[in-house]
Amino acid sequence: AQQPEPDADAWGDPLPVPTMLLPVESFDTELLPAALRAWVADIADRMQCPPDFPAVGAMVALSSVIGRKASIAPKRHDDWRVIPNLWGVVVGRPGVMKSPALSEVLKPLDRLEMLANDLHQEAMRDFEISAKLRAMTEKKVAGEAEKAVKKGDIEKARHLMMEAADASDDDPPEPRRYKVTDASVEALGEILMSNPWGVLAYRDELNGLLRALDKEGQEGARAFYLQGYDGNQGYTFDRIGRGMNRRIPAVCIALLGGIQPGKLQAYIHDAVSGGAGDDGLLQRFGLMVWPDVGGEWKNVDRFPDTPARRAAFETFQRLDAMPPGTDPETSEPGPAVYRFTPEAQAEFDAWRGDFETALRSGEHHPAMESHLSKYRKLVPALALVCALADGEEAVSRHSLLRALAWAVYLQSHAARAYGAGTGPQTDAALALLDKIKGGAVQDGFAVRDVYVKGWAYLNTPESVKQAAAMLCDLGHLRRFDVKPGSSGGRPTATYRINPASLPKGAR
Repeated sequence: AQQPEPDADAWGDPLPVPTMLLPVESFDTELLPAALRAWVADIADRMQCPPDFPAVGAMVALSSVIGRKASIAPKRHDDWRVIPNLWGVVVGRPGVMKSPALSEVLKPLDRLEMLANDLHQEAMRDFEISAKLRAMTEKKVAGEAEKAVKKGDIEKARHLMMEAADASDDDPPEPRRYKVTDASVEALGEILMSNPWGVLAYRDELNGLLRALDKEGQEGARAFYLQGYDGNQGYTFDRIGRGMNRRIPAVCIALLGGIQPGKLQAYIHDAVSGGAGDDGLLQRFGLMVWPDVGGEWKNVDRFPDTPARRAAFETFQRLDAMPPGTDPETSEPGPAVYRFTPEAQAEFDAWRGDFETALRSGEHHPAMESHLSKYRKLVPALALVCALADGEEAVSRHSLLRALAWAVYLQSHAARAYGAGTGPQTDAALALLDKIKGGAVQDGFAVRDVYVKGWAYLNTPESVKQAAAMLCDLGHLRRFDVKPGSSGGRPTATYRINPASLPKGAR
């Protein structure tokens, strides 16, 4: 029999569901290379957005022009090499200027691409002229070869035709690409074949890419991006229509985008619950920032800081023009190898010892632990980007300390993101209360009435039970157990809703 229902007047006022985010460190422009600081600060001030947004965009964009042309050897003797391509994501509600800030710091790439297109047009004109001359030459050679055949001099004809074939092997010049925004994996692969030092993949709404890579049948695309993070692994395409054995010697992708808090929380929740995203793709976004957005705003209407903008662009241009190194084994072009100065090496070794010990302590959620493990690449990569931007020939202790300060700052933002995404009980309670207030859940509901709907955070019996238990503790619900009848069976539970939590029309 059902337990007697208390008087409705005894309900009292329900308490709000706690949604407090973990605190994060604010951004200090001293973390940036010297040539970017005034530029980033100017953008943040004129747009009235957190400086974190343009700072992350600038660092990822700068890493993309370095790409595979440079690497760092984090150990003195080991052959471990780190390619400094970075992955970044900025988290914020709609309207907090995420996209405008990222678009602004990507303008140096747009200018570099415009200059590259001008050079490509000139190269194409030269190629077309050469192609016409080759056609004329081939026609002449064919005539001479025909005459040789008629005279019975087959070897001379063969020699003439082979020389003509060798001279016509040139392919048309490919344009230099710096940024792609919505390319399929196959198209991105083709772009990387002609841009072997890497490109930036930019997605204004990163959630779309992450969810697309989660879908069944996209395992190959997902693997491609995972390899692109390392920057030094080859990849082979076998596609009907594009050709077999289309090989990229090394896939190098810098990745940047924005995402809304709710979508990030839902993605993390799904990933840590064993979904398709549970393979470390999200954890590779080392530059993940979720800053506080203050309520204060002021109208800033002034000209951009032209000297700061010029200094930033010159830095991009200098690093873009930086030549690669030479592979000692093949003598082919390859990543130049940079090392720490002796003082920086000692500092890095000390940090690495403390870092690896802390990582194995078991104090972090597995998702956060996976994220932090990528700092093995992130810290030396940031140090190298800072060093190259500042014109260093070896990575100094100052550049390393800046990278370590980045790591401390970024860890607080990662803790906020994973803390929000790995709290399914709070998220489920908020989702259930939202459905109750919207009239989608009726008074006296059972767990099954909710989870069969398939709603986000409420699609399993356990998640609904946890959400209902929290709402009971906060005074929104009361649980009533129904004992089995004479025919037996399991006891069931129903939940009555506090009248104060019902939609206004249902009270």
